[in-house]
Amino acid sequence: MKKVIKTENAPAPIGPYSQAVLAHDTLYISGQIAIDPITGKIVDKSLEEETHQVMKNLNAVLEAEGLSFKNIVKTSIFLSDMDFFASVNQVYGQYFDEEFPARETLAVKTLPKNVNVEISAIAVKF
Repeated sequence: MKKVIKTENAPAPIGPYSQAVLAHDTLYISGQIAIDPITGKIVDKSLEEETHQVMKNLNAVLEAEGLSFKNIVKTSIFLSDMDFFASVNQVYGQYFDEEFPARETLAVKTLPKNVNVEISAIAVKF
């Protein structure tokens, strides 16, 4: 079973991909950046606000399938500069309880729309 997930509560894809795909009980969420789904503009007043918007976008996709951050088993964080690690990590940690998902964090040369952070996730229906 494969189901493409689409919600207006998260930014529309900016390329040929889906916001998420559900395969059996696993939800694969595409990388989210800090686009406000209402205005279509990048939220970039501060790195912290940018990260919060990314997490809100992830949450909107999760909620479209009746899931929450508790269902996330793996994330991938992409940063435009590894010096942002501590600030992003501090915001990211606020969205999870003590059982954190597995993850990796990478610094990359450039991210879509020149944002500073992008996060993708894998969630499982328990």
